[in-house]
Order: sequence, then structure tokens, then C-alpha cells
Amino acid sequence: MADKSLFKKLLTGEKFERIEGVFRKHFQLGLNTTSINGSEIKQLCSSDCHPAFCRIVHSDVDGRRRCNKEHRRTLEIAIETGQSYISLCHAGIVLICVPVMDKDKALGGMFFGKCLWEPPSEILVKDIKKRLKGIRVDKKKLVTAIHELPIIQGGKIHKAAEFLFDLLYEVGGFDPRGIRWRQERSEQQSQIGEFIQERKKFGTKWRYPLESERELMGKVKIGDRTGAKEILNSILGTILFHNPGDLGVLKVRLLELLSILSRSAVEGGVDIDVMLEKNLTFVNKVMHINNQQDLCAWISTALNEFVELVYSSQDAKKVTQIRPAINYIDANYDKLITLADIAKVSYLSVSRLAHIFKEQMGITIIDYLTSVRIERAKQLLLATEQSCTEICFQVGYNNQSYFTRTFKDLVGMTPRQFRAGNQRREKISAPL
Repeated sequence: MADKSLFKKLLTGEKFERIEGVFRKHFQLGLNTTSINGSEIKQLCSSDCHPAFCRIVHSDVDGRRRCNKEHRRTLEIAIETGQSYISLCHAGIVLICVPVMDKDKALGGMFFGKCLWEPPSEILVKDIKKRLKGIRVDKKKLVTAIHELPIIQGGKIHKAAEFLFDLLYEVGGFDPRGIRWRQERSEQQSQIGEFIQERKKFGTKWRYPLESERELMGKVKIGDRTGAKEILNSILGTILFHNPGDLGVLKVRLLELLSILSRSAVEGGVDIDVMLEKNLTFVNKVMHINNQQDLCAWISTALNEFVELVYSSQDAKKVTQIRPAINYIDANYDKLITLADIAKVSYLSVSRLAHIFKEQMGITIIDYLTSVRIERAKQLLLATEQSCTEICFQVGYNNQSYFTRTFKDLVGMTPRQFRAGNQRREKISAPL
């Protein structure tokens, strides 16, 4: 009851009328609002939020129970992912839930839809009847009600969900930080899942990625949030690929990563005392987290905060000066580029850029370019059947002997040995 009272206090009847009026003007659909336990808040519902079809289904006790269960399930998914959730309900019609949160507190959800994707065909009507098996209702009235449901195509439904999400948080005045955190966590888990599936597909047995850690440190030092997140998620994917479900190992690995991130932030100019205080906060928090998703989100939050500290540090100007060079190399590594080309986009002399780059990144510009090229070559060796010669030219080299020698210096084996070794491991790990 406390949550429902808080909900009604934050989302007043007047605010709901404004939201409903604007939403109906654009999409001609009613809204109904529920508390966190799925119970309907009558004062925050449209008078026509339940079409005849739903009222017929609700007339049966089991039908009403199934609908309530469906609303709770949809609400839980929307809150967990931090975004609108679109689904077909137990009866086969479209149901959409927009999660309502204030900071990190989940309050409930706002539902709409109760429509069809397409005109009701004979097959669709049969499917709905099959879904409602065991529910005692007047079949003729049910069929009539199906034909009265609004028809809204998929693209418009997605637009409506996005529109209501923005409208609700703007008019309602809710603090969306909790929603954003859940969205980021959901996106992160999706990226980690894709990485793990890719590793399974190629059957590669990678050890803990020390070279990825070095790349991560470099990205943190220059304040490259997007690049750092991509590398962090690939590291998390590697850890989870080799230690699925082991929270103890995951915590130890994440504490190691926390140390690496904080060291990078200090080298990027962050005050050591500030960093130690931040570390203490994060270490204390991790002891109370006991699920994989929140642990991964925890290290991502630490990354965000450390990058922000780097941005505001005294060396931010120097970091900003080399960021164009980093971006240029990442975009043009496959071409024959010179130090003069890189310095030109940074608006610095070659000598000045070389000095600042080595100071901030810990490696030379040429070493960074080489690492980018060799990393891409490894990906192509594993993911394609291109010859080593083709890959040599595709990653920016014009001499195969030099490419092979450079690859062996960094990886410890030639490109052919690297490919053959991974193919052999793939065969060994394949199911019999």
C-alpha cells in the first residue's frame, strides 16, 4: 500500500490526464496503471482501458487470474530491463508495459495496447480460442469482440512505446537514473552474451586477456568511454566463458579489474587520494552483490566514474590532444598512414604528438598502430578463410614477411600457426 500511495503522490490525477490526453491524441489508445504488485490504480486508468474482449475474458475467474499473472510478468520484465516491454499476452493480443521508476525505486507500470498486429483472420481467431482453452465464456461474443479490437502494426506500436516512455518521465517528473542503470545493465548483458556465443562458435580457448587489459588501460587514460566499455565487456565475456556460474571467481577477477581501472585513472591524472576513496566504496559494495548481472554492472559503473574523473583531471587537456590521433588510427589502420598524417589531424607537430602520446598511453604511436593491426589480423584469421597474404594487405601492411615477423613478435607464433592452433582446439572441443 505504501508503494501505491507514493505512486499516486508522484503521479497525480492531473498529471495522468495530461499524459493520457497527449497519448490518445497521437495513438487513440487508453492507459491503465498498476502498482509494483500488479494491482490496478483506478484513479490512474482510462475509462476505456479494458476493451470488450478483455472484459469477456475477465468474466471468468481463471481468465481474470491469467490476466493478472500476465500483467505481473510483463511488469517484472519491463522493470528488470529498464525499458518498455512489448509482448503477446496469454490470450494472444498485444500488451505493452512502460516501467515506472523514481531513482532506484520501482513503483509500477503503465500499460497500453490490447490490440492486434493485423486484421483478425480465421487462423488468428482459432489461435486465440486455443489460448483461452479452459476459460468459460460466450464464444460468439468473444469472436465479435476480437473483430472490434483496434489494429495497430508493429512499427507504430514501437513508436507508441517510445513516445509514452518519454512522455511519462517528462510529465510525471520521475528521476530516470534507475531506469538508465537497468537499460545499461541489460545492454551490457546482451553484449557479453554475444561475445560468449562468438567464442563458442569459434571454439577458441583464450586465457585471461592480458593484452585486452592493456588496451583497456589506454582507453581509460584518454577518457574513451565507448571504447573502454567494449573492451571491458569482452573481458567480462572471456571470464564468464571460462568460469560460467562461478561468482567467487568473477568477484576476484572484477577486483583485479578495479585495481587496473583505478591505476589507469591515476595515470590519467586523477588524484590518488580521491581514487583510494572511490576504490574503498566500490570494494565495500561488491561484498553485498550476489548475482552475475549486478556484478558486471558494478564494474561498468566503476568504469564510468573513473572515466569521468579522468575527464575532470588536470591532464584532461593533454588527453584531449591525443584523442583525435587514437580515433584516426582506429578508423584508418588498414591504410598506409604516416606519423605526419596522424599529427595533422591532431593539430600538433610530430614530435609534440609523439611525446604526449607516449606520456599518456605508455606506448609509442607506432606500437599502438601495430597492436590495432595485429588484433584485427587475429580476428580475421579466426573468423574468415582469407589467406594470410590477403589479411596482411587488409590490415594495412604491404610486405608479408614484415607482417609475419611483426605478428610473431607480438603473439609468439606466425599467423598460420595461430590459425592452425585455434582450429585444432576447435576440433578437440567439438562434441562427439
